[in-house]
Parts: sequence; structure tokens; C-alpha cells
Amino acid sequence: MTNQASNRIGIIGGGIIGLSSAYYLHKAGYRVTLFDQTAIADGCSFGNAGMIVPSHIIPLAQPGMIAKGMRWMLDSTSPFYVKPRLNMDLARWGWLFYRHSTARHVDYSIPVLRDISLLSKTLYQDLAANGDLDFEWQERGLLMLYKTASAEHEMAEEASVANRAGIEAQVLNGQQVQDLEPHTRVDVRGGVLYPGDAHLNPGELVRSLVAYLRKQGVTILENHTVTGFGKNQSRITSVHTAQGDFPIDELIVAGGAWSPSLARLLNLNLSMQGGKGYSFALHNVSNNIRIPAIMLEARATATPMGSDLRFAGTLEVAGTDMTVNMNRVRGIVQSINKYYPDVPVTMPQVEMVWRGLRPCSPDGLPYIGRTARFDNVILATGHGMMGLSLGPATGKLVSEVASGKADSMAIEAFSPDRFS
Repeated sequence: MTNQASNRIGIIGGGIIGLSSAYYLHKAGYRVTLFDQTAIADGCSFGNAGMIVPSHIIPLAQPGMIAKGMRWMLDSTSPFYVKPRLNMDLARWGWLFYRHSTARHVDYSIPVLRDISLLSKTLYQDLAANGDLDFEWQERGLLMLYKTASAEHEMAEEASVANRAGIEAQVLNGQQVQDLEPHTRVDVRGGVLYPGDAHLNPGELVRSLVAYLRKQGVTILENHTVTGFGKNQSRITSVHTAQGDFPIDELIVAGGAWSPSLARLLNLNLSMQGGKGYSFALHNVSNNIRIPAIMLEARATATPMGSDLRFAGTLEVAGTDMTVNMNRVRGIVQSINKYYPDVPVTMPQVEMVWRGLRPCSPDGLPYIGRTARFDNVILATGHGMMGLSLGPATGKLVSEVASGKADSMAIEAFSPDRFS
């Protein structure tokens, strides 16, 4: 496809992946229309933990994860849960996850996850500096906190893997962790500091992107559910919605956890499950933390955002069920004071709990690239818990794939056709 302003690109999905794709495609000179089935502020990107994590180079599909998940499924407040249901898509996803939970797959995934994460961090630094957007960018690193000897051993191994891959990791004892947090008490055995990680305010990022794109003339159509597509042999010619049909020259599928249903409208079988997560915030915290943290045994996160402190956690594989399971939230709440004894946290009201679905591929790698079935369809989805972290890199890669010049990094590992 030639890079000309007359080329009309339709993007389905108003999360960080769709918005980032719109940003870089607009910069490359395309005419962009973005469709989202709801108001964009409701999406998964808006309320997540806000962490930018080049440290996360080990995929979710890894040795031991199946056994750990089976144990957690027996506890209603545990951080991981698969909602039992008779569903062939879930069964296929589970089988593929099992097949990829190997050391060989981890070794294969580390360099590509590292490269896309470092690309994304560099692009975030550029976005923070170029004046287009405002999203409270902070480079303070990330703490992986633990309270047990078994977690200490696991984290020391992960730190060693990271250092060998070129991602700096520092193993700290409890006092060294406390020294990094002068304003509040931290009760831990130790932690690993990843100084190259960063964080931002995801709500501000989404608001800023939407405002910038609209100002630049990008068409953003909220509350437009896609119902089908116009096709001409191996090309998609239009996007169908209840409000009308929209002609396009190129289609980007960035629908997050709803991407499999969009793929079915294209006769594509995209293996993915929605992984529900929850978050809630404390406001005007006087003894706030400085450095974002993942509380290992609890599998929960804490991120300072100005004077607020956002907590997030759980991975509940439940399709596209958006109900709030307060038992899962209770698990997060109960874990926080084990790590931060002086932070005043109580069980939030259900209406104060944000929830969102992370689109989880079975091998822990995103889907980015063209599908062989169509000449003009690009997929950009399946980022799991890494969507915000990998947003700019994915958007940049999508714009390169569209223009036929994918030179930022090799993307074969992210092929949307890899399980078909």
C-alpha cells in the first residue's frame, strides 16, 4: 500500500492499542477512522495499573504456571481464576497455553518481548518530550516485593534472567527496599528493583490521545458497534455498523478482548481469552509510596499517581463477563497491609471498583501483523496485561506494516496466523 493521505484506514477498538495505532498512522499521513463499541473512557486501558515494564520479558505461558493456577482456582480470593464453563474456545486456548508453558518457549519469547518493550519505552519518552500528549510520565523503576523465601528464590532467578537479557535488575534486602520508600513503612523480606521501568497515568494518556487525535482531524466514532464487513474477494472494503457503512482501504483489528468475535466476522479463528482485572484508588494519601510495586505473593500492584495510590490485581479468565467479583477485590485489599502496614486501605464499595478485560493470547505474545486470509487486514491485539506498556510500539509497528516498511523490529513471533 502506498503511503498517501487518500488511504482510508479503519481501526476497530478505542483502547491504548487502537489509539496508539491511530496516532502513528495519522503521523504517517493516513486518513483514520476509529470505531469503538462504547465510550472510550470505559475501556481496559483507562483504569489499569499504569506500569511501563521492560522488565516483563517472561511470558505468562511458562513452566509451573498450570500447577500454580490449579492451586489458586480452589481459593475464591486468589489472584488467578479460570471460570469453569463448557466452551470449545476456552478448551483450545487452555490446550495451547499448556503446550507453550515450556522453558523452550520462554527462551524464544524473552528477546522479542524485550525488544518490543524497549521500543515502547523509547516511544513513550519521545511522546512525553514532544508536546503532543500529557500523561504524567515518571521513570522511577519498579519494585517486585516478596515476603517468603520461595518468592525470594523465584525473583532472584528472574533477576538473573533479566540481567542476562540486558534488563538491569537489582536484588535488595528488606532494609534496602525501605530506604527507597522514605514516606511509608514497607514490611517485606526483600525485593527486586528494575530501575529501567516507568509509570504514567493511563486515564490522562487516553484522554490526551483522544483530544489530540480529534484536534488533528482523526474521526473517532464512539458507541459504534461493528456488525460486519463489506468484502471483495481477499479485501475488506467497508466497516458495517448500526449507524451506517464506512468505506475503508485498510482494516486494523484492535478490539482487545472482543477481537475474537470481530475475527469471526472475518472468518478468522483467533485464540484469545479475556482476563478480567480490577482496580481501585485511595485519594490524597499522605504517606504515599514513591516507586510502583508488584506484591509478589498477592499478585497485586500499587502505583502512585500524584497524591493518589492505585491498586490493581487478579487475572480472572471469564470470557467477556464484566461483572465485579468482590471476593477477588477482597483478596487485593487483604494483601496490601501485609506489605504496606501504614497505608489506610479498606474494602471499596462495588461502584468504586473499576474492571477491565485484558486480551490474553495462549502463548503470552501479542498478535501484531497481517493475516494471510486478507490483503488489507492487520491485527493488533492479545497483549494480555502488557497492553498499556506495549501500546506505542504496537502502534508504530502497525503503521510500518500498513506502509510496507516494518523496520523497527522483526515481528514474525507475533503472527496472527501462528495457531491457524
